[in-house]
Amino acid sequence: MAETDMLRRTGLHALHLRLGAKMVPFAGYDMPVQYPMGVLKEHLHTRAEAGLFDVGHMGQVIVTARSGDNRDAALALERLIPVDIAGLAEGRQRYGFLTTPEGGIIDDLMIANRGDHFFIVVNAACKEGDLQVLKAGLPECDVAEVPGRGLIALQGPKAEAALARLVPDAADFAFMDVGIRNWQGVELWISRSGYTGEDGYEISVPDGFVEPFAERLLEMPEVAPIGLGARDSLRLEAGLCLYGHDIDTTTTPVEGALTWAIQKVRRTGGARAGGFPGAERILSELAEGSVRKRMGLRPEGRAPMREGVEIFASAEGGEPIGRVTSGGFGPSIEAPMAMAYLPAGTAPGTTVYGELRGKRLPATVTAMPFRPATYKR
Repeated sequence: MAETDMLRRTGLHALHLRLGAKMVPFAGYDMPVQYPMGVLKEHLHTRAEAGLFDVGHMGQVIVTARSGDNRDAALALERLIPVDIAGLAEGRQRYGFLTTPEGGIIDDLMIANRGDHFFIVVNAACKEGDLQVLKAGLPECDVAEVPGRGLIALQGPKAEAALARLVPDAADFAFMDVGIRNWQGVELWISRSGYTGEDGYEISVPDGFVEPFAERLLEMPEVAPIGLGARDSLRLEAGLCLYGHDIDTTTTPVEGALTWAIQKVRRTGGARAGGFPGAERILSELAEGSVRKRMGLRPEGRAPMREGVEIFASAEGGEPIGRVTSGGFGPSIEAPMAMAYLPAGTAPGTTVYGELRGKRLPATVTAMPFRPATYKR
């Protein structure tokens, strides 16, 4: 059996083929890496207008307290996730992560409070493992993957205007708001969020309607289909992590520069401090710092430093001080960019050296994002 016959397909697979997408295996799915427009133009189109992404490979999970009290579900989830879930208002969502007893990251995810349950979106490659962790760790809750729904992302400065043609009050959503709206008699589960650094939405649509819904959007002149290639360069310019590359079970949230996601109430001295896997290490690193940290790099010249490139403190000699976890060329910044784990005390502006094909080339440690985000606050 051919590899493509063994891959899973999203509800938009046939549409991708009609649009001339180049398909590749990704997280067990046959996914579009680019369309005839090409990765560079797809990236720039999203920054200037609106891009439509198929993210139907992601896992959609519902967590419901058997007691009927959603606060019970929130407090239960806080035993697994080191963020403020009990303080998350209805109709809002928050970024978080499942952690290991050693403080590593099992997966990063989005958690939405939908009043009588929580809706969680997890990464495609992690969803089976995440479900096991959630079910084992939440005995007082019902945990189930949502069947029969696709997921799309509409991103870019014209995303609001495009979605408002189909969902008239789309503009009323603030960044990280969630809500349920109707389109042609079906429920759309909408959040104003995304993975590009641009304003936009993620929309869960029943499988039988996801293709016509996507086609309606693609009929609009400002909306173009965007593949995984541009999705990666967009998120990298935005300084956002890709699970399995920039963060994993060997990296803590502090090492991963994700401390902004851990609210004071979950930290030492907070009302609900600790109580999650790996709390001892994570809280210690929050207070005292970690040995290494994810940082941005701007390589000199035009040559990208891609994943796996070793980083050195000097142009000659010495042992590696770090390693690139994601890297490529940024079409919007017109320059190469990379993320790497480096000694935590390395200051922005420091020159380090990446070894490419036996030569050490200079790069400057820099703050992220590489391009400012344009979320609607």
